[in-house]
Amino acid sequence: MQAIVCVALVVFVLRGDWENVFLTAVVIVLMLTPVILRRRYDVFIPPEFQLVAAGFIFFSVYLGSVRGYYGKFWWWDIALHTSSGFILGIAGFVTLFLLNRTNRIPQGMRPIFICFFGVTFAVFLGVVWEIFEYACDVIGPRFGWKSNMQSIESGVRDTMQDLIVDTLGAVVVAVMGWFYLRSGRFSFLADGVRKFLERNPKLFQKRT
Repeated sequence: MQAIVCVALVVFVLRGDWENVFLTAVVIVLMLTPVILRRRYDVFIPPEFQLVAAGFIFFSVYLGSVRGYYGKFWWWDIALHTSSGFILGIAGFVTLFLLNRTNRIPQGMRPIFICFFGVTFAVFLGVVWEIFEYACDVIGPRFGWKSNMQSIESGVRDTMQDLIVDTLGAVVVAVMGWFYLRSGRFSFLADGVRKFLERNPKLFQKRT
């Protein structure tokens, strides 16, 4: 995916397509974020999470915005919002460990609460994104920037549809997390979380 994006960047530069040059450059920076975090802040991101994040960035920003897949395929936006709920649910699941500053689940904290936090975290960020889309559509034209992030013909339906699939994606992660916390069985989520906890002990040290 990184090779494809780099080749595309060169092609856009040669064509003088500066809008797509900017978007493609943003994609490259975002995909290199795990490397930057590792080298600058010594924060290790498990390969599983890196692959999911890089794939989402590639499909949403590059294929969706640069290549125009949002307009070509009606289901593209739905699929990407579902995926974002999944990814943000994982982020919320891991964030709870960060907030508790520990390398294990605190005693007395029920698995259902951890999973519920992951869902609400994902849905909240989904709402923030919808507000951002609305703000771009309202404010953008005043500065000569045409924006239709929320379809003019079906703005309310588009927003509700996005929030629903965001929630569904987060719920899938919550179910996976609940089974892991209850049974300890191996799963994609469990393996990624375990690696993140083991490779970043400094992030989870309790304050004295």
